[in-house]
Order: sequence, then C-alpha cells, then structure tokens
Amino acid sequence: MELYHVCRISVAPLRKEPSDRSEIVSQLLFGDRVLLLEKTEKWCLVKTHHDHYEGWMDYKQLQKVSSLQYNDEESYHHITNAQFDNRLLDEEGTTYYLSPGCTLPFYQNGFCYLGEERFKVCTPALIPDPSTFMSKVEQTAKFFLNSPYLWGGRTFFGIDCSGFVQTVYKLLGLNIRRDASQQAEQGNLVDFLASAKLGDLAFFDNEEGKIIHVGLMLSNSSIIHAAGKVRIDPIDDQGIYNAELGKYTHKLRIVKRYV
Repeated sequence: MELYHVCRISVAPLRKEPSDRSEIVSQLLFGDRVLLLEKTEKWCLVKTHHDHYEGWMDYKQLQKVSSLQYNDEESYHHITNAQFDNRLLDEEGTTYYLSPGCTLPFYQNGFCYLGEERFKVCTPALIPDPSTFMSKVEQTAKFFLNSPYLWGGRTFFGIDCSGFVQTVYKLLGLNIRRDASQQAEQGNLVDFLASAKLGDLAFFDNEEGKIIHVGLMLSNSSIIHAAGKVRIDPIDDQGIYNAELGKYTHKLRIVKRYV
C-alpha cells in the first residue's frame, strides 16, 4: 500500500466512517498531506500531516507522492492568501478555486506541483510570517466574517469554530491542533479575562465540563467566533453574550495565549 498522498482537489470531506452518508469530521484542503492507514476499493483511512487528524475519504481525491516529496518540509511553506480569488490552472487549462490557507507544494516561479503534476498559480502566494501575528491577526480573522457555520468546515463557504481559529493561525504561520478540546491543551494559560489580549483564544464548556467551543479574542471584552456564522460578540467572565438573542450562549472556561 502506498503511504504518502496529498489532497488534489480544492476541498475534500474527511468522514467518521467510510460512507458518503457519514458525518464530516473535518476537511482536507488542496496540498494537505496525509498518510494512508487503511484502504478499501473506494475509501481510505488517512491521518493528516499538519494536525494528526484521522478520517475516511474518497481515494480519488488524493494524489500519490514519493516519501521524499512528502517529507520535504521546506517545500510546503507557500499557501494561498486571505482573499476570494485564489486560482490554479492545471496542465489542461482547467481552473481550481482555492480557499485561504491551502498549501502550494513545491512552489517555484509561479507554479506548484503534486507529484509530477504541475499547476500554474494565478494569484500571489503567501509565506506566513509569525512575527507579523499581532499586526495582522485582527484583519485576518475579520476576513472570515459572515462565513456560514459548518460542522467540520475549514473554508470561507463553511467553517466551524476550531477550523476558523486554526485557519487564521495558519495564515499567520502558527500551527495548532484541529478540535477545540485539543487546542485548549496547547498554549499558555491567561489567568484572568481582563488580562486577555488580541489573538488569544477563549474556550467554552458544556454542563459536563467538556470544551465544546473556541473563539479568538479581539480585546478583553470582544470575541470573533463561528456560531451560526463567523461573528463578533461581547464577552465577559460569564461567557459570550448574544445581543440578538438577548442571552449568554457560551460559558467561559479558560483563555490561552500562543504568541
């Protein structure tokens, strides 16, 4: 079984079970690397390289690459920008429209490569710079305003709460895990909400104490998060207050800092 693969389409669903009816747990974006763990005729179980997430997907949505191509970390630095018109052309001249944060493997002189297949990159590529995090995080997060909420989503056409903060961080050169409960295990604890600052992540739990939601702090009193859509709401020591509903919708658990 060939182990090393890269996502070859704009966005591919990653499912809980090997069935088109199964729940989507995440998505692969163009250029995401995966290891093949198991394979049937149509389906394969994969583990993502960037956040070690597992799920089932349609094997036709993957491109096989060599071990050398897969493990060449220096060749996966370029990604698509936070803009609406990221485009690739394949060698037949057909267009791929990419969401922000897609990887452009082996980018050079306006082209990227999946295995032997070459794609013309029609829009500027980005090498994220973590040193610009504080100056760019607000603008980057607000790019996704009004993107609809989608369980498992990672694009501006549908994104979930943890996919949203993970994508914003990726666009700024920081790699965090996929799910809110996993992200909450990273970073450094901020002792009080009053000490929170732009770019921190706030986590929220349910009645059982399980972390079920995450958002990105714009200040110590406002947060941008994906709930129904990507939106900005006030936050205090109780949690997120939704003025439209006239009530608190998420109960604050902790705030973490990654930068």
